[in-house]
Amino acid sequence: MSASRPLLRQNELIYGRLLTIDQPHLIERYNKALAAFGLTPTTLPRFQIDRTGFSPEIAEECGDASYLDPNGINRRFIILTPSQIDLPVVHTAFSNTSQLMFEFMSANRRAIDALTIKDVIYGEIEDSVSKVEDIEDLLSINQVEFKVLSAEDVLGKAAELGKLVDRLKQEPDAWRDDTMLNRMVELAKICGDIRENALVPDRVIFRHNAYWTSHFGGLYVFIDPDVTTVISDPAAPGFRRSRPWQVSYLSIRDAEAVFRFLAATGRIELPRASWIEQSGYLEHRAEMVVRSLIRDADPQRNLSEVDKVWLQTWIHSHADLIAKDGNFPFLNAAKREINQFGQLKIDEVPPRQRFLVARARPDHPDAWLTNRLISDFVPFDFVSRYIFNKQGFYRDWDGFSPGWRAHVVDMLKTTYLKDKTGFRARLYGLAERPGG
Repeated sequence: MSASRPLLRQNELIYGRLLTIDQPHLIERYNKALAAFGLTPTTLPRFQIDRTGFSPEIAEECGDASYLDPNGINRRFIILTPSQIDLPVVHTAFSNTSQLMFEFMSANRRAIDALTIKDVIYGEIEDSVSKVEDIEDLLSINQVEFKVLSAEDVLGKAAELGKLVDRLKQEPDAWRDDTMLNRMVELAKICGDIRENALVPDRVIFRHNAYWTSHFGGLYVFIDPDVTTVISDPAAPGFRRSRPWQVSYLSIRDAEAVFRFLAATGRIELPRASWIEQSGYLEHRAEMVVRSLIRDADPQRNLSEVDKVWLQTWIHSHADLIAKDGNFPFLNAAKREINQFGQLKIDEVPPRQRFLVARARPDHPDAWLTNRLISDFVPFDFVSRYIFNKQGFYRDWDGFSPGWRAHVVDMLKTTYLKDKTGFRARLYGLAERPGG
């Protein structure tokens, strides 16, 4: 873990809601999976895991945060218990890893329940490529297949038992084969009654939909019926060269083009009174603008005791700074216009400021991903950044001063962490994220 992050862990702002593994038989099973991956078994008496089986303690022990994610592709997983389905995914190169794991575990719940009684399930979320060298490698991934194994080969033995059962049913004299019957008894002792226990996962292929990936400094892929849209740094290898007849390429530095895309595809809600007035969205953005300006103007200031009255006083006494930045006056003017006319003329707003007043359309399947993209254009809003873009937030965190880190933690605890569901519903119109 970065030396700057213990404060995050103490306040459960990183690696929160993980499952503690401290039972010897589960540690033994986890080590069998590690050995199968060619990794050194852990000597830790206890550690925590996320939905995929990733453990921050083991990552620290082996000195490799990507020990389950080599090359950032074909993600490995280790399942010790069905309860992992309720955990977050805290380390991944693809934003949809969490959803894919959720879909796999949901679709194969009975098999996972039965298998983990006696064994550990492990394997890879296998893509069509083994290494990402350019954008074309990413675009070639249309679906993923879960390659599933078990340390004691309960899966293989269940499949063998199934074939023997079929043979017993189909061959009239098979019941006379004592060797086969004895083998079936041996296998049944391990697998149980496979007529009742579904031990083999029956759905292992899943669609690879819209996502963000850490490759090439951070890249977004949005999928629509007629076109796939890539949003990234133009320096990414393959930008505007991979399938230009099928793929639209947008520079993540081109605020106008990105906003136009999100609006044209119905992924954002434009600023209208119907949601702006009841959400407190503009008020939240305005407060984040002011706090950011205070930090820039006076980096050593202790903001722990700052209240709204103090903030108002600071705003009045730093009118020139506020005016030069422009965002706070813009948000106030936007609020007045929306109150008066019910909406804001978005075409008259400078491109980057448009992201201050728009949010993802809550009922769109890409809502969380869209809010993540919006947060890239308003990085000073560390609350939104933390909710939707944790990789970006943690990267920002490493550059914060100690005083600002303390303030960020305090703000997150008193706003978002106090009532996550209520906060997301009010500001962003979002319920729980599908798949966690």
